[in-house]
Amino acid sequence: MRLTDYLDKGASLGPDLPCLTTDSQTLSYAQVQDLSWGIARALDRSGVRPGEKVAILSANDPLAFSCVFGISRAGAVWCPINPRNEADENRELLDFFDCSCLIFQASFAPLVERIFPLLPQVKTLVCLDQDLPTAIHFDQWVAGLPAGPWQREAVDDTAMIVGTGGTTGKPKGVMLTGRNIETMTALTLMSYPIGDRPVYLALAPLTHAAGVLCFPILASGGQIIIMRAPDLKVFLELVKSHSVTHTFLPPTLIYMLLGQPDLPYADLSSLRCLWYGAAPMSAARLAEALVRVGPVMGQLFGQTEAPMMISTMAPADHFHPDGTPATERFASAGRPSPLVQVAIVNDDGKQLAAGQRGEIVVRSSLVMAGYYKNPEATEEVGRHGWHHTGDIGYLTEDNYLFIVDRAKDMIITGGFNVYSAEVEQTLMEHPAVRDCAVVGLPDEKWGERVTAVIQLHPWQSVSTEDVRAFVKARIGSVKAPKQVEIWADLPRSKVGKVLKAEVKAQLKAF
Repeated sequence: MRLTDYLDKGASLGPDLPCLTTDSQTLSYAQVQDLSWGIARALDRSGVRPGEKVAILSANDPLAFSCVFGISRAGAVWCPINPRNEADENRELLDFFDCSCLIFQASFAPLVERIFPLLPQVKTLVCLDQDLPTAIHFDQWVAGLPAGPWQREAVDDTAMIVGTGGTTGKPKGVMLTGRNIETMTALTLMSYPIGDRPVYLALAPLTHAAGVLCFPILASGGQIIIMRAPDLKVFLELVKSHSVTHTFLPPTLIYMLLGQPDLPYADLSSLRCLWYGAAPMSAARLAEALVRVGPVMGQLFGQTEAPMMISTMAPADHFHPDGTPATERFASAGRPSPLVQVAIVNDDGKQLAAGQRGEIVVRSSLVMAGYYKNPEATEEVGRHGWHHTGDIGYLTEDNYLFIVDRAKDMIITGGFNVYSAEVEQTLMEHPAVRDCAVVGLPDEKWGERVTAVIQLHPWQSVSTEDVRAFVKARIGSVKAPKQVEIWADLPRSKVGKVLKAEVKAQLKAF
């Protein structure tokens, strides 16, 4: 399936039903189809040929998201560009991806004007919402074209190229195929309670997880409510007013949601599934969410190279058959999905037994085609016939997957391996701690010392010695942080992940 097939499938279930809604304005499935045909024709008239790369630089917006389907219809490749990136990072991605067309919102015009002279391959600039001297207005771009269905054949199955982000060095371009997205969609539909006519609320950026989760919703004929900007008070209001059934929030936003004063009074009765993922979630906060948000939490684990559904844990799996919380699973990433093979291997590629820790590797049609113009990295990540995730974990006898750390985040202190994620889970059990990061710093005695940086809940206070004692009492002195720092906030990526490299850099600079 091509990306546009999900829109067409939804339209076949009811062309006049609501498809995309923003600010109380709704586009039906038929209207989004009309837009996609016009966009595809406009791309063709602009000289964009099948296989060429088209980038979208926009905040959450229904017209921008409609362009995704026009790009697919033109046989081109969608390149989502994170609007929160710095200008130089976006210039690098646009140039590296060989983009020939850039569609953007006027709010990003200063950024585009700065980088456009350095993008010789970009031939067409389209502004979605304003007349600009350097770009053609969207309305003018699509004007004068015939109406009705129109589509080009694609040159191959590449559907999108996604930047991995710069937290681990120079960004890579992950080539995701129609088959990858189809597998992800199938796993979503078989793993979670979707039901008829789902209503999906997209608060997080559509350039990331929140965007690809739209495809199973569209295939089910559902409605997508698009929030232009994240606002948790408005989020709660929209869940009630639109009878939202599904949504996705990264753990950081769930922690903030749990701190919302309006949460106890919110009507969340329509929710069937609140997906959480993109970063490890505190087991203590998950237990709180299952009570205060409801028994609707649904975990997913994936990465850009194998989107979303390497392993899953449906809302029902958070509980035992007798209804009691399955707390022993709360720190897990669920079970490997039905169309995914997961194994744990050592450095030599040998598979390890249940309970043994090693790198998590994956085989599935969920796994990317490779890194764009980087065969060496593609070969390295696919060694021994498995996709290597870079995560350290283990499988239990009953096939639950536990992720204990990123390989690069493991701390070796006094000859012992300490997994930062385990220390972070323990810190998050402290009632005063809102968020945290654990890193290893050079130490003459220990080699590396376990160092924790914590962010407290508003109006909370705690001593660093109390924090150390709290962790020591639960997981022992080796894993307890030898240094604890309290910061007002933690450095975060554009999607809210804590940047451990930046935490470590700031600590070393003190």
